[in-house]
Amino acid sequence: MKLSVIMPVYNRERYVGAALRSLLRQCDDADLDIIVVDDGSTDSTADAVRAMMGETSCIRLFQQANMGVTRARNAGLQQLLPQTRLVSFLDSDDISPAGRFRADLACFAANPDLDLTYSRMTLIDRIDDETLEPAADSHSITVRGIHLSAGIFARHLVERIGGFDEDFNQAEDTDYLLRVFESGPRFLMPETVALYYRRHPGNMTKEKNVPFREFMRAIHKSIKRRKANPSLHAVDGIFDFKDLAHWRFL
Repeated sequence: MKLSVIMPVYNRERYVGAALRSLLRQCDDADLDIIVVDDGSTDSTADAVRAMMGETSCIRLFQQANMGVTRARNAGLQQLLPQTRLVSFLDSDDISPAGRFRADLACFAANPDLDLTYSRMTLIDRIDDETLEPAADSHSITVRGIHLSAGIFARHLVERIGGFDEDFNQAEDTDYLLRVFESGPRFLMPETVALYYRRHPGNMTKEKNVPFREFMRAIHKSIKRRKANPSLHAVDGIFDFKDLAHWRFL
């Protein structure tokens, strides 16, 4: 089954090579199509991606003027190949753990009617960029958090849900996942760790007040949708919400 992985990127020359290598090491586990959408980077991000393209034919690079991550994700969806059957995502500063695709794609092989797998994520403050594994002195926490990269989506589910809501500058991923689960998909929640979420000073989620405001706006939209359409499903028990003490290392 062809698996397309969409990676929006903006000024991530420091990290994008490691993110792509973490995908390429799984080529034996998945028939990969890696769609990189450069959202108007002003550094050497595109050059770093092209260097990786010289090693493999499964990376495709698309460039656009800077329009934000939401439009970049939608641009990636527009580039899906006709033979794509599964869709996932990886942010350009995160890492896809070795064996992730082998484990989760087995779920689809065993259940052809499956719409979605939704796995765990590890938030971590240091990654060894040679081994692409947590550094020996790193601090981490593993949760079933809200992150697109935790999901592998069947193509028919992606087409049913539609694109990302371009009204969001952040939390477009939260809104998308809420819409997915509201639709009542056939899903499994494996214990696989789907990504290492790299914490660093450039994370968008560290912008003061903005992530919380946008997250609450996504929740409010979900409530309005379900009030207007009682056939939609409540999204309960899908994500881990931890007490702040669990996150103090961040």
